[in-house]
Amino acid sequence: MATKAEMITAVADRAGTDKKSAEAVLGAFFDYSAEQVKSGEKVTWPGFGTFSMGERGARKGRNPQTGETIKIKKSRSIKLSTSAPMKAWLLTAGKKRK
Repeated sequence: MATKAEMITAVADRAGTDKKSAEAVLGAFFDYSAEQVKSGEKVTWPGFGTFSMGERGARKGRNPQTGETIKIKKSRSIKLSTSAPMKAWLLTAGKKRK
């Protein structure tokens, strides 16, 4: 898993800019994306995917330590639906590792 520092360094190197600028741009992108998704909009990056709101209804679960049935509240999260080109790339990348 890449850390925030590793991501900033990689983006700065690839964009030919300094780390401070790369961090500011990445921060702005994630802030903007989160704000849009929270307001019910989708954020699409062609060739990569679409960020949107994911909702999960309330449900019953089980405490793994006690086996007791518990209530799990409904929740929301940001989900990523990958684009067709990204899916194809991931399938190709997975085959090369085997």
